[in-house]
Amino acid sequence: MADTYKPADLRAKSEDELNALLLDLKREQINYRFSAATGQSENTSRVKVVRRAVARIKTLAHTSKNRAGAKTSAAKS
Repeated sequence: MADTYKPADLRAKSEDELNALLLDLKREQINYRFSAATGQSENTSRVKVVRRAVARIKTLAHTSKNRAGAKTSAAKS
């Protein structure tokens, strides 16, 4: 997996690819939570990267839905 998730790279992906990536990142985030709870966390900086990547993907998904909704409402007018 890539260490950085740049918005330009994420915008180039389809909605299905973003959903799959989001699912993988959420699983990774859960694994990091369990390893931190058991005291076995090794790469603590990766937690921050994963958390921010999840936020970026959710933000892009939300803005794309808003843009699609604005285009359809403008077309109805």
